[in-house]
Amino acid sequence: MALPRLLTLLGGLLLSRRARGFAGRNAGKLALAGLALELWRAYQASRPSASPQPRGGRRRRSKPRWSGRRPR
Repeated sequence: MALPRLLTLLGGLLLSRRARGFAGRNAGKLALAGLALELWRAYQASRPSASPQPRGGRRRRSKPRWSGRRPR
């Protein structure tokens, strides 16, 4: 979990006077952003991994795409 890194970052912010004012004004936003980040990471970790796609380049279409021009 990235919570210790987030706490370290916030602790570093609180060292300067300007950063303390910024953190005080935006404490709720910072908390919500941290929570959203943790929830997103948990969601990404719980998703089943997709089957690997072949890396052979672009697949050819079964029939060509119509360009709008009439054949001669």
